[in-house]
Amino acid sequence: MENLTLLTDFYELTMMNAYHHAQKSGRRPQKAIFDLFYRENPHQNGYAVMAGLEQVVHYIKNLHFSEEDAKYLHDRGVFSESFIDYLKGFKFSGDIYAIPEGTVVFPNEPLIRVKAPIMEAQLIETALLNIINHQSLIATKAARVVWAAQGDVVLEFGLRRAQGPDAGLYGARAAMIGGCHGTSNALAGKRFDIPVGGTHAHSWVMSHESELEAFRKYTEVYPQDFTLLVDTYDTLRSGVPNAIKILQEIKNNGGELKRYGIRLDSGDLAYLSKEARKMLDEAGFPEARISASGDLDEYVITDLKAQGAQINVWGVGTHLITSKDYPAFGGVYKLAAETDEDGHWVPRMKLSENQIKTTNPGEKKLYRFYDKNTGKVKADLVTLMDEIIHTDRDLTIFDPLAPWKRMTLKAGEFDLRELLEPVFIEGRCVHKPRSVMEIREMAIKERDTLWDEHKRLTRPHLFPVDLSQHLYNLKQGMIKMIRNY
Repeated sequence: MENLTLLTDFYELTMMNAYHHAQKSGRRPQKAIFDLFYRENPHQNGYAVMAGLEQVVHYIKNLHFSEEDAKYLHDRGVFSESFIDYLKGFKFSGDIYAIPEGTVVFPNEPLIRVKAPIMEAQLIETALLNIINHQSLIATKAARVVWAAQGDVVLEFGLRRAQGPDAGLYGARAAMIGGCHGTSNALAGKRFDIPVGGTHAHSWVMSHESELEAFRKYTEVYPQDFTLLVDTYDTLRSGVPNAIKILQEIKNNGGELKRYGIRLDSGDLAYLSKEARKMLDEAGFPEARISASGDLDEYVITDLKAQGAQINVWGVGTHLITSKDYPAFGGVYKLAAETDEDGHWVPRMKLSENQIKTTNPGEKKLYRFYDKNTGKVKADLVTLMDEIIHTDRDLTIFDPLAPWKRMTLKAGEFDLRELLEPVFIEGRCVHKPRSVMEIREMAIKERDTLWDEHKRLTRPHLFPVDLSQHLYNLKQGMIKMIRNY
């Protein structure tokens, strides 16, 4: 990955310059705490999937202003000479805590907490949002598609429709975290060590004298592992019969069929797959896979399954890699606390007429509660840093927007997990990297902790993300103070 230091909004740099000027004028260097979170699940889903942290780590590790960067900013004519000199020696020196990739997450809880000198914390806002917003969006979309497929193989096929090379590359990575079984993206396969695969194009069939000859030549090269695209001319009158002829030739010649099948890319996929299944079974090839592609998404897959479609491999492209129906994740990065002139931490919050946009102040932790008998999640709780939760005591939590809605967790009946883990401490990386496939497996286990009601594609049950009594009191007190009640 190239140096992304200048992958930031210009106003981050102008604010840094102003902070630098204040410090040069004698003001104590400020520190700040920022929370990265989102307010609404994409696709009206019941949850989201955290993704992108490995790229955040790489970005922070390589954060520096080159001589070329410094000259570019100098030539803009808006920054002081001393600020440009400061940038030449810039290095991130703060703390970053984050929820691990693959974790199921919910609105209004901190995915990342940054605690650093305010100029450093301000600079990294844009890149963090860019990385986490994109990959979490695609990972969440993939999780929905995989859930709709009900255990069938799902392949990410979207590279040619992605919004640029990076979106295709990191979108494939996120799709794997979301549960896909492989990708068509060869570079993603190499870069992230994930499974790659594909079939052949219509052009392969069209470049031969006949469809039968095209199939024969292809299986000569790949005799044990192949999928034949059968809809170039006529799926049921030509494509499937010719595929069966090739399968019979291989079988009669003593060949061993291991992984083989056909692919449908157009037409009524439910009808065609059912008819193709009959033809393949009657010919003695019940193990033949039937793959499908062509503008698929979770809703189309759900409908096809309901119609009894005989498809067991789904190639999903445009709708997945672009998250076509919900194109932006909506994560935000908000100031939660800063130091005053005496170096003491002071909570900060954004107050809005829109209640959902009013932020939670202070340095915070995030706990997740599990039912001890089932292992299923019960609720998340956002607390202040000095709060400790005990599993051997009853705990009553409540909805911060409707405090009369309460839940009591009985002592000994719940397990507890703190979600935010250290990534950087005083600028030093303490993060332990994991492979994409390891993250994928963890993400699958994470989704298994959700009740089915949270995983519905439409109108899922809303998961409770509550505030501790102390945090709730701090927030209400600050609201009254700001409003001068």
